[in-house]
Amino acid sequence: MDRRRPELTRRGLLLGAAGVAAGWLLRPHPALAGSSALTDVARRALAESPLVYISPLKSDGAESQCHGEVWFVTDGDDVLLVTARDRWRSRAVERGLTRARIWAGDFGVWSRNRGAWTKGPSFDARAGFERDPAAHAKALASFGRKYPDEWDEWGPRFEKGLADGSRVMVRYRPAPASDEKG
Repeated sequence: MDRRRPELTRRGLLLGAAGVAAGWLLRPHPALAGSSALTDVARRALAESPLVYISPLKSDGAESQCHGEVWFVTDGDDVLLVTARDRWRSRAVERGLTRARIWAGDFGVWSRNRGAWTKGPSFDARAGFERDPAAHAKALASFGRKYPDEWDEWGPRFEKGLADGSRVMVRYRPAPASDEKG
């Protein structure tokens, strides 16, 4: 049996260091573990897209017949939108349909694009109402930066509606597709 020590080479040292670095970078980070089901592709699409397409998920996991493109902003990986209280996005959350599927990209008006949005990056999310006035203010400022050409008209509507209750802010937090909580 040969008991000689293996020769230490520059190549071996570099390969070993690269393996250690890759393992360290790919380890689950405790602050992020379980916090998001968002892929890098979906995250990039959210950063670049002016629209998301949303469909509430029924209790059996099937998409509802309600779909629509909507303006949005992000807060970390969360998607925030403002909608009228009487619209399906709000009513779905009120009725307990807190699971949704979100696609990122600009595919035009959903009813005229023959489901083209379903080819875009997507993720499942959990929806809830965002009621914190500080979160509202931060999101409205983000909307103004993201949609500057339309914000003179829509900014006051969003702000007034959130103040008087005719509009709500919905927060969609990425969740694993297998999240079965209703």
